[in-house]
Amino acid sequence: MPYTPSGFFCDRLIRERERRDGEGSVSKPVRFNGQDYNALRQECLQRKGLFEDDSFPATVESLGFKELGHKSNKVKNIVWKRPKEICENPQFIVGGASRTDICQGDLGDCWLLAAIACLTLNEKLLFRVVPQEQSFSENYAGLFHFQFWRYGDWVDVVIDDRIPTFNNQLVFTKSAERNEFWSALLEKAYAKLHGSYEALKGGNTTEAMEDFTGGVTEFYEMKEAPKELYKIMKKALERGSLMGCSIDSLVPARFETRTVTGLVKGHAYSVTAVDECKPSQHKDSKVRLVRLRNPWGQVEWNGPWSDNSKEWTTLSKDEKDKLQHQSAEDGEFWMSFEDFKKNYTKIEICNLTPDALEDDKIHKWTVSVNEGRWVRGCSAGGCRNYPDTFWTNPQYRLRLLEEDDDPDDNEVGCTFVVALMQKNRRKERKMGANLFTIGFAIYEVPKEMHGNKQHMQKDFFLFNSSKARSKSYINLREVTQRFRLSSGEYVIIPSTYEPHQEGDFILRVFSEKRNTSEEIENRIEADHPVPAPALAGEESEEDQQFRTIFQEIAGEEMEITANELRNVLNRVISTHKDLNTEGFSLESCRSMIALMDMDGTGRLNLQEFRHLWNKIKQWQGIFKHYNADQSGSINSYEMRNAVNDAGFRLNNQLYDIITMRYANENMNIDFDSFVSCLVRLEAMFRAFQAFDQDGDGTIRLSVLEWLQLTMYA
Repeated sequence: MPYTPSGFFCDRLIRERERRDGEGSVSKPVRFNGQDYNALRQECLQRKGLFEDDSFPATVESLGFKELGHKSNKVKNIVWKRPKEICENPQFIVGGASRTDICQGDLGDCWLLAAIACLTLNEKLLFRVVPQEQSFSENYAGLFHFQFWRYGDWVDVVIDDRIPTFNNQLVFTKSAERNEFWSALLEKAYAKLHGSYEALKGGNTTEAMEDFTGGVTEFYEMKEAPKELYKIMKKALERGSLMGCSIDSLVPARFETRTVTGLVKGHAYSVTAVDECKPSQHKDSKVRLVRLRNPWGQVEWNGPWSDNSKEWTTLSKDEKDKLQHQSAEDGEFWMSFEDFKKNYTKIEICNLTPDALEDDKIHKWTVSVNEGRWVRGCSAGGCRNYPDTFWTNPQYRLRLLEEDDDPDDNEVGCTFVVALMQKNRRKERKMGANLFTIGFAIYEVPKEMHGNKQHMQKDFFLFNSSKARSKSYINLREVTQRFRLSSGEYVIIPSTYEPHQEGDFILRVFSEKRNTSEEIENRIEADHPVPAPALAGEESEEDQQFRTIFQEIAGEEMEITANELRNVLNRVISTHKDLNTEGFSLESCRSMIALMDMDGTGRLNLQEFRHLWNKIKQWQGIFKHYNADQSGSINSYEMRNAVNDAGFRLNNQLYDIITMRYANENMNIDFDSFVSCLVRLEAMFRAFQAFDQDGDGTIRLSVLEWLQLTMYA
């Protein structure tokens, strides 16, 4: 059982246990803030009162922290009202949820609203996020709930229906129908998830798309699109992916303006189909087509393959039926793939995870998800430009097990997408947090190292170049890229651009075929957890000196206390000028007594003391090796290797704890702290081994045993 302090690491262990119990799945979403929608509604119905959400109250704190904070004039006249106070006969959804239900208010969250509009095109996904059977009539209790994907887990967010108003009009998102409120309440739930309405200001549409689906988004600029883009789009639609495209407008005033071909600049379209047809004049070749939809429900392309173009007359009735061709001003139209590439400037594909749709007929990605953390001074090593620390970043072993199944492709390999997402930066914006610049590199693991789960060391990265990497390091919430590599073993290194930047992340790998990815965690073990007996033989001059000092301090009892041990060690250590140490603290010496005290007296006899000194000499040699500049301390990144040299194999979580516990504000560890750390490690390993009678790597302790163990260590 690894030693973990309270706080972050205990919370992390609890979350991991919950996840093993199925928490966070689509069928069992995590209750955000621990709020149970059904239980809260039942309680309100029984007491015949309306729900008031104390965790996201109708106050300025829920509005924002700066432009919508206490000092802002914008919030002075805002009144929180329930829909029944705003209009007669409020409805959750009127005549189905559609893009006209989403009208932007006084908040810069058009990125979110565009994603909601796209979500309305897929009813199954929409009603995952917006659970049905919510209303202002039947069993109304003033509360609603919505579900979002959040860093690997589905969460259920409960809100009350008090919404910010000004002059009895909604301040933020509203529907074209005055008595429809699903979009305004969805926006409120998303604001609660991020801490405030203001936290939603500014963003990328794909950020919300992923939070609505749990998917991963790929971006392609048409001028840089891969040659297999058509195949990528076709496979994406087969997987049920959501796909959008747009035409950039260089002049802002021309946003959402219609061109002579009927297309609209600065406007988002949905891609609804990709297919091929064989016109009668094309004997041996097929024409590749793309079907698009304008969310306006009108205004269509009028070029080749548009609804009434002559190209359709070259197709047989069967071909037309296959393509579901119809001539109607409904906003949906076909165009050739070549015209599509010429006219549109970018395309976004939101690939869905296996649990996003329950229809087994749709072929979906295989996905593996890993949570991680960059810790300053330990595992926040920065990019490859910093070779001394790059290797300390978290490492993830990727196994590509099956080649793609594509008979039309001459190339062999495994197609996969890597997505690195930094967590919680939007929520922490009010504390001054900004997005880190992030990226990743992928290295091929030599065959002789396959199956070896040890953390790759510094030399490996000095002498091996990356096999693939993210296109650039960039300050987006998520960096994604598609790759095709031969089957085998690889290691993915996610990092911030610069070292020492601390934060949480999630690394996902999506592949068309089977893959596995997992964090490389060293097996936790120690070489010599049990003390060896004192060696017989001639005493060295230093041994004789120690015996003399020991007898002088210990007196007739020939045993020393922690305070006396401190005097002995500091008298001897003061002769080692190269250690540049202020000496051992009393607390360190108490820990040493606990480690070596075999008879439970709280004192050390000469034999116990001699064994302790032999250990300190061994650790002193290791410390000197890594203290090459003779500064008197070693940096926290070197501490990993020093601990390893001392005979302890630990995982990343334990290295993180060591850094937080023993490094100073400059991420350096002095000799006293170094020895204290190794003493604690040896004591805890020895105690664990004593309790682990059957050697299965787990122990069971009573509260008394746990407290005895931890209080004296």
